[in-house]
Amino acid sequence: MKVVTIHSDSITYKPLKKALKNVEEVDSKEVTVKECLVALISVEKKDEQDVEAVSKRLAKELTDISTQVKADKIVLYPYAHLSSDLCHPDKALEVLKKTEELLKSDFKVYRAPFGYYKEFTLHCKGHPLSELSRAFTPEDIKDLKEEKDVSKAVVAEKTLKSTWHIIDEKGKLHGLKADKKIEGFDFKKYKKLEKFVKYEIQKVRVAAQEPPHTLLMRQHELVDYEPASDPGNFRYYPNGRLIKSLIENFVTDKVVDYGAMEVETPIMYDYEHPALKSYLNRFPARQYTIQTPNKKTFLRFSACFGQFLMAHDMTISYKDLPLPLYELTRYSFRVEQRGELTGLRRLRTFTMPDCHCLCADMKQAKEQMKVRFELAKSTLNECGLQTSEDLELAIRITKDFYEENKDFVLDLVKAWGKPALIEMWNDRFFYFVMKYELNFVDTLDKAAALATDQIDVENAERYDINYIDNKGKKQKPLILHLSPSGAVERVIYALLEKAAEHQKEKKPAMFPVWLSPTQVRVIPVSTESHLKVVEKIAEELGKNDIRVDIDDRSETIGKRIMKSEQEWVPFTVVIGDKEAKSKKLMVRDRSSGKQKEITTADLIKDIKKLTDGKPFKKLSMNKYLSKRPIFVG
Repeated sequence: MKVVTIHSDSITYKPLKKALKNVEEVDSKEVTVKECLVALISVEKKDEQDVEAVSKRLAKELTDISTQVKADKIVLYPYAHLSSDLCHPDKALEVLKKTEELLKSDFKVYRAPFGYYKEFTLHCKGHPLSELSRAFTPEDIKDLKEEKDVSKAVVAEKTLKSTWHIIDEKGKLHGLKADKKIEGFDFKKYKKLEKFVKYEIQKVRVAAQEPPHTLLMRQHELVDYEPASDPGNFRYYPNGRLIKSLIENFVTDKVVDYGAMEVETPIMYDYEHPALKSYLNRFPARQYTIQTPNKKTFLRFSACFGQFLMAHDMTISYKDLPLPLYELTRYSFRVEQRGELTGLRRLRTFTMPDCHCLCADMKQAKEQMKVRFELAKSTLNECGLQTSEDLELAIRITKDFYEENKDFVLDLVKAWGKPALIEMWNDRFFYFVMKYELNFVDTLDKAAALATDQIDVENAERYDINYIDNKGKKQKPLILHLSPSGAVERVIYALLEKAAEHQKEKKPAMFPVWLSPTQVRVIPVSTESHLKVVEKIAEELGKNDIRVDIDDRSETIGKRIMKSEQEWVPFTVVIGDKEAKSKKLMVRDRSSGKQKEITTADLIKDIKKLTDGKPFKKLSMNKYLSKRPIFVG
């Protein structure tokens, strides 16, 4: 099922002639409907599996959207052009009729003739919610039928009321209104922030089209879909695994340098454990559940469970605080809805660096959050995502906590250096009173939260975590929840989307040098005459922890240089007679687009400067391109 909804001032349509032979007879008069929600609907082949279920889902989606835009009239308009895999006409008509019946009790419903060529005019209102899309199949609906395994927080997240604001660097709150456009703040200088705000307020998570990074991740043989697994689980090819492991190592090093103690905990927990079950219902995530021979279990969606249970068993003094614990959760699991699963932006299995910190009181918690805020910023900046141009700050906060801590919130915004979005709740439902997120906005104007930290005021009580104060009495700590990068897969997604944006702008697309699978490619003009010299240069670079490969294929120099460009290799070196004799290298620098003549020693220095402080791993593929298999055909 594919649906596009348009909140309209009016639609006028008139059937002209039959497009199908055996369709219902209709009046050929012109129909005009004013102030309505128009649903352009394509019923697909898969929908035939469960007409009842898809009709109910369609009715629910249209009810939700109509309620949001305050429309009391709905026009069901058959529109075959949204899909190339249409179901049988009889089944499509059955879905439309069933949906009409389901909606009739709450809305005035108009169903445009099915199986006819029609002329129509449509006037869209043009506000942020006026054009929305939905896509789902019977399998998606089946995924969500087990509502008993959906946490109360997931349900609450759909119904919680919040107000939206922009906070500037002076601390002024600009209240936002969403009608035909987002009003309340001048976004002229902050176009990405405007896109982020629209995405957050509209809450349309389903992707209507494939994002560019999914093509790039396959073109570069990094990551691919795994059809033999559950949707949202991926296979990593050698170069993708290399990048992923480098980010994992880098983030872990940053967190350990901050002072966190690295631990490891199970991925599976007892669904009926009192503290865990209570926490499940305070966290807005859907769980995988598994029936073992002994009990019903769930797969973790973060490291919280293991670290909290560990902290419960620890003996902790006030002198130990703040006390950070860290785990790189390979893996965490969330049953995201299928329509929202888009490449690496939203997955069901992911790698999450998770650093909690036990704090004595709110003063200490706020001090630590400021330190960790800088840790998150520097982590993403060094991964290649810059605060100034790539990321947007969101703060989710209860009204009471904001009123009591305005100076603290302003300090974060000042440290951020540009305006931020605030979502404010009148009442607290979740376990935290405040959290921030560093968000990336992609080429399709969808956003993904990367780094985040939260002030948790509940879980010390829930898990009975204590520390001994300076008077020898037990006290409950506050707990901070930091992921300094967000899911590692999302960092790769953001880097690929940023590269796609650069391609669009005719800028060189590339990974940071420390993450590039090949950092230097050396190309012999003649494999017979120059290969030995090339191998010597490659050996010298390799000894200095630089990933270098050799294009020894029997292709023209032009094609081999183009191959290096297509693979985003940062430095390309061509060795011919002149270079072999002079012992100087003619190096193509991808970032600047320029060539320069330098020695091997100078090239090593340049690369060391660009990779200083970053982890290193050896080349993950055969050094010789002629000996490499093709992973994506």
